[in-house]
Order: sequence, then C-alpha cells, then structure tokens
Amino acid sequence: MRILERLPARLLTGLCALFLIALPAQAADQDVISLGAAISLTGKYSTNGMNTRDGYMLAADRVNAAGGVKIGDKHYRLEVVFYDDESTPARAAQLAERLIRQDGVQFLLGPYSSGLTKAMAPVTEKYAVPMVEGNGASISLFDKGYRYLFAVLSTSDQYLKSAITLAAEQARKDGRDPASLRLAGVFENDPFSQDIRDGLMQDAAQYGMRFVIDDKLPPELNDMATSLIKVKALKPDMLIISGHSKGAALAVRQLAEMRVDVPMVAMTHCDSAQIIEKFGKDAEYMLCASQWAATLSYSDRWFGSAGEFAALFEKTYDYAPPYQAAESAASVLVYADALSRAGRIDPDAVRDALAETDMETFFGKVKFNAAGVNIAKPMVLFQVQDGEYVVVAPSQWAAGSLRHPIPPWSDR
Repeated sequence: MRILERLPARLLTGLCALFLIALPAQAADQDVISLGAAISLTGKYSTNGMNTRDGYMLAADRVNAAGGVKIGDKHYRLEVVFYDDESTPARAAQLAERLIRQDGVQFLLGPYSSGLTKAMAPVTEKYAVPMVEGNGASISLFDKGYRYLFAVLSTSDQYLKSAITLAAEQARKDGRDPASLRLAGVFENDPFSQDIRDGLMQDAAQYGMRFVIDDKLPPELNDMATSLIKVKALKPDMLIISGHSKGAALAVRQLAEMRVDVPMVAMTHCDSAQIIEKFGKDAEYMLCASQWAATLSYSDRWFGSAGEFAALFEKTYDYAPPYQAAESAASVLVYADALSRAGRIDPDAVRDALAETDMETFFGKVKFNAAGVNIAKPMVLFQVQDGEYVVVAPSQWAAGSLRHPIPPWSDR
C-alpha cells in the first residue's frame, strides 16, 4: 500500500478496491493484520481526510519498520485498507459494513469528523468490531454505551475550554471582572461544532460571561458575513468560531476583508486550514485550539518525541503535520500496543486489551474510561505570533505569553 500514498485521491480509491478484491484482509497473507479505514479523500473534508490518511500510513510504516506487532512468537505487519467515504455519513456507514462483511477486516480505524464517526459506530458495534479513532471528538459519541469505540483525542467539550479560562485570566490582569466579558459564538451546524458550543456555554456560565451572539453556520460554509456584521455592531470581547478547516480559513479571510476589530479571536482547525501559509499577517493573533503540538514533551518507542514525529512527517509528506495527522498516527500505535497485549488476533480479546490501555505516545498519554474516552490528555491553545504557532495555554505547556488585545486593523 505504500506505493499508493502519492496517487490522486480518485485513483487511490479505485486501486484500493482492486487491492481488496485481489487480497482479502488476512486471507492471502497470514503475516498481515489489516486495519480498515473509510476516510474522506473527496468532498468537504478532503483536506483533513488527507491528513488522516497520511497519519495512518506513516504510523503503520513505523510499526512495521520496528518489527511489526509481536503476537506470541510471530511478528505481523500492519496494512491499512482505505476506501473513500466522500465526506458523507451514509457512505461511511456503507463502507464500514463492506470492510467487515465483504473484506473480512476485524479492526477499524476511524473516519474524519464526528458526523462520520457517528454513522460508523453503530455498524462496528453491531458486528462487535473494535474501532480506534482520532477524529471524532463529539461528546455525544460516548453516551450511547458503545463497547467497541475508543477515541485517543480529547472530546469536543474540551476543545476551547482553555480559551474561556485564558480570557478570564486576562480580564483579571486588566482589572476586570470576568463576568463582565461579552462573547460572540459562530458555530457550524454539525455535531462536533454544536458540542463545542454546548461546552463553551457551560464554561462561560461558570465565570458569569454572557454570549451576545450565538449563530449557526450552514454546512456549505461559504459566508459568515452576517455574523461578522453583528460582531462589528455589538463589539464583543471575544469571538469564538468552530467550522473545521473550511470555517477557519473563511473566518480569517472575512475578518480581514471586513476589517472586523475584536480583542480576542479563538477558533478550531487553524493548522489544518493553513491559515499562516494562506493569509500571512492577517492570521496574526488568532488563538487556535489543538489536540497536540510538536513542542510537547511526549515520546514513544516508534517515533521518539513529538518533535521527531513532526520532522519525519514533514520529510515524508512535504507539509507540517496538523494535529489531525498526529492523532490518526496515534490511533495506529494504540492498536499495535493492544494487539500485542491481547496475544491473539481476536476482536473481543483486542477490545478488552484496548479497554486496559495505559500508555504514552508522541501524541500524548492514552488511557480510556468506560465510555472509550481518553482521559489522560489535555488540549492546548496556540496563538499565531510572528508567523508561528506558539502554545499560550494551559500555563504548564505555554511556550509564550498571550498577545492581547488584538490591535485594530487600522494599526496593523
């Protein structure tokens, strides 16, 4: 499969299908353990789908280069089998069924996005097939009682919690009561972003902060001018935006075009949207929620440190890894660890081993609660400073201080 990495998405999808016909999972080669993945190679999530694919492939290569997965006295190579879910939940569910029933795959990796993960989870649960995922953060995924779903990432309710905390800390430094802060929220109308909204409402309420704007963005995400006009009129102390990579790029572009002045702006998916590369100085001061940073002090036996993972990823794929790639790679490492501890290639045995996971990867620590949520890893918050992402929160991870307030566009 390594040769397929650099091929165009549509050709890759077709060749993957041929590969599955010619070589059903684990049937032709007993030295291979196949991990199935339906990911977004086309459609609105294709950028993050590419990040997901590249993370999966790099991690499988590293595990194999280190001798593969040892089960008993035998070593197995990991092979990742891909299909294109076209960024649609219905297609993702169909492909999960195909991977399990037709292709005989016993272990699944997650798709990109909470919505697609929600579509696949009932299928993997139905067939008692484990799914380890790193891109479905919606907290509502984990209140269904699923036993076979495990997420290495922090859940959506945690994504921008540190932004609220940081705003409160800054208010106190400025001699203000945090309760006096007025917030504006603009959220895509999808499960992930709406869960972020719900978490923020709770976090803000703890400080007595008030949302003066609470807008939903349509799935097309082609314009947020109406919301930004409100921001201009109401002058909130902080603007918070969640709309995946397309929403982040749209926000930075329209904030600059419309010259919207706001003292603090926090959003998701800055790095995968490449806001620094695409918008240069217009991206300065943006606060960006992230699951991971290359400067964090995590490490593992496959990649070494977080920084070493980042360097290898960029050398391999010619772009710096966004956290979506890192969490995807970590999902493969969690499988490698659980398969080895399970001692046999059996979905139920591997599921039980996953439930007992307690490990550190370059991405962070991984330990699952009974719902399959990783309870061992915090989120971090970047700020774009002089064309670089600098961790500014939580304080224990901070590599720099918050630059606040954002200067008016007339002074930039």
